[in-house]
Amino acid sequence: MPRHTPSPHGKSKSHAKPAKSGGKQHAKTSGSARAAGASGQPIFAQPAPSPDPTSFKDPVTDQNDTELSTVEAVPEPTGGAVEPVLTLAQVYGSDGATVTQNITNAGQIVFHCAGDTGSANGPTTQSEVADKMVSDFSEANAADAPSFFYHLGDVVYYFGEGAYYYDQFYEPYRNYPAPILGIPGNHDGVVWASDPAPTLQAYLRNFCTAAPAQSPDSGGLLRTTMIQPGVYYTLEAPFVRILGLYSNVLEDPGVISSENGTYPSLDQRQVQFLTAALERVTSDKFTGAVIVAVHHPPFTGGTDHGGSPNMLADIDGACTSADVWPHAVLAGHSHNYQRYTRTVNGLTIPYIVAGCGGHSPLSSMRGTIRTPYPIDSTLTLESYDDTHYGYLRVVVNATTLTIEFHPASDGSTTKTPDDTVTVTLATHAVN
Repeated sequence: MPRHTPSPHGKSKSHAKPAKSGGKQHAKTSGSARAAGASGQPIFAQPAPSPDPTSFKDPVTDQNDTELSTVEAVPEPTGGAVEPVLTLAQVYGSDGATVTQNITNAGQIVFHCAGDTGSANGPTTQSEVADKMVSDFSEANAADAPSFFYHLGDVVYYFGEGAYYYDQFYEPYRNYPAPILGIPGNHDGVVWASDPAPTLQAYLRNFCTAAPAQSPDSGGLLRTTMIQPGVYYTLEAPFVRILGLYSNVLEDPGVISSENGTYPSLDQRQVQFLTAALERVTSDKFTGAVIVAVHHPPFTGGTDHGGSPNMLADIDGACTSADVWPHAVLAGHSHNYQRYTRTVNGLTIPYIVAGCGGHSPLSSMRGTIRTPYPIDSTLTLESYDDTHYGYLRVVVNATTLTIEFHPASDGSTTKTPDDTVTVTLATHAVN
């Protein structure tokens, strides 16, 4: 399988089409913004909105979506800490203190979540979701605008190569005026046999740099790289902590540990990280929302993937050891929207799948299901949508966590979600 050389727009020289909008045009008019990025300050969006792309480098032409049977070793986080931590203030650079103080003063934080955004079949479905997300920045109350987008994995299909970051990441979100952080999915870490690039190379180059910088994969667009300390870490922001895990490269199941020697290339670092992060919730007397994010869902009724019970056991083990349970667990991988309620340790916890961020096609559910649908005495499928692309809008204040599902098809002027769940932080009560 030949490997194509990226052009300046991140497209293959062998069959790239001219872009009708794109990096070089903006780079010529934005020298001051580029200088800001070069000085170590982050840049998030282009200085002026531009039309959706019409050209696209088709990864199906270059690659096959090959399921792998071996996991890949997980890169060490920067600094080697048991719990790598990134604060939202750090993400915003010199504006960080002001941004986080404004959030605190407003009394709430809003952010986006979605996974499986990389569109392997053209830009249309991903652009629909991205455009709808951008519309959330037009709010009568500034406190309702998002502060960041937390990606639930599978940024790029099919093998996570840098050649696809322009079409599947930088171009779709060129108008998104806030940071984009997250965790990698299996396709972000996959490597194919004849590819000399190590696992996660392009992801690390675009999301885990020491300081904000222009990426060689951006095709001249101005968004700078993200400064995540690794592929698993805690994101701290006012009112919320997100504990992100990397569930490796298999199609199924998700894996975060060696699972008692089943996966000898892995160790217990992520379980130790999760345990330490949850224990620090207690030691810091943190009263905000605690969210676990992982690409592979513990539960799914979609036809394309199954759940990951051993990964769930690892997560449960960390929660039991720390005696702290999350207020919600967010995942992607299954290409639709699903919301479950699980009762565990006397608490009710929403488990949400949001793998409908733009990758096509969507995955149907296994049969026609009337919700709420009890799966067993501890788990209920509360809601699902297997026909619309969309994203989560998450709102956290001092007392509650609210997670909304917004289909892209509702359009930019519709602010009412199609599904909502609210968790009372102090009691874990779910409404």
